[in-house]
Amino acid sequence: MQKKYLTIFQDLTVKIQENYWPKQSLLPSENELAEMYTTSRETIRKALNLLAQDGYIQKIRGKGSVIIDINKFDFPVSGIVSFKELAEKLNLPTRTEVHDLSLVFPSRHLQSTLLVEASERVWTVVRSRAINGEKVILDKDFLIEKHVPILTKEICIDSIYRHLEETLNLKISFAKKEIIVEEPTDEDRKLLDLEGYSNVVVIKSLVYLDDASLFQYTESRHRPDKFRFVDFARRINK
Repeated sequence: MQKKYLTIFQDLTVKIQENYWPKQSLLPSENELAEMYTTSRETIRKALNLLAQDGYIQKIRGKGSVIIDINKFDFPVSGIVSFKELAEKLNLPTRTEVHDLSLVFPSRHLQSTLLVEASERVWTVVRSRAINGEKVILDKDFLIEKHVPILTKEICIDSIYRHLEETLNLKISFAKKEIIVEEPTDEDRKLLDLEGYSNVVVIKSLVYLDDASLFQYTESRHRPDKFRFVDFARRINK
């Protein structure tokens, strides 16, 4: 028999998808839901935690659980897509702001991540991305200087990948990615519009050229209500 909190989670999911409650409105309180489903508040909390993890609600301290607009932008996890390419596909007003562009000697963490020596310099690029006027992505890029000798603020605002491919004639080939959910850092809260949001979705990528040279490490930090991370999988017949 399915656990009760899973049954409640599934029922609440259907209700939200069918607009039983308006977007941006508050769900009934834990006490009201416990009475509605004839169960304990602890069971309701488990169901609400699943709703929050799946991006249906956002818990706001002192207010309750706000229903999030589930119309999200598809972000292709398996592909290597620049923000500019994504923005052109979405056909929505976007803006990129460069907060840091510097050429530095790598920390120990970057040395081990990018497999570089302490004497090899690395570009650090920190950019916030706004869609429809809301800053919802924070991109932190680290690129090895020997592969990317020149970067400017104008290039970073436009497209680093366009610069690499069209100006430097580099061929970006593949990436290894990890997706995790974290609590926002102070930097996230400063550079993104995160009021009321208690987590961010982080895609960490190691990106390689066609000769298998590792040239970039990226942390792309996303506000959870705006993106649905999608992939395509095919079973390989034996």
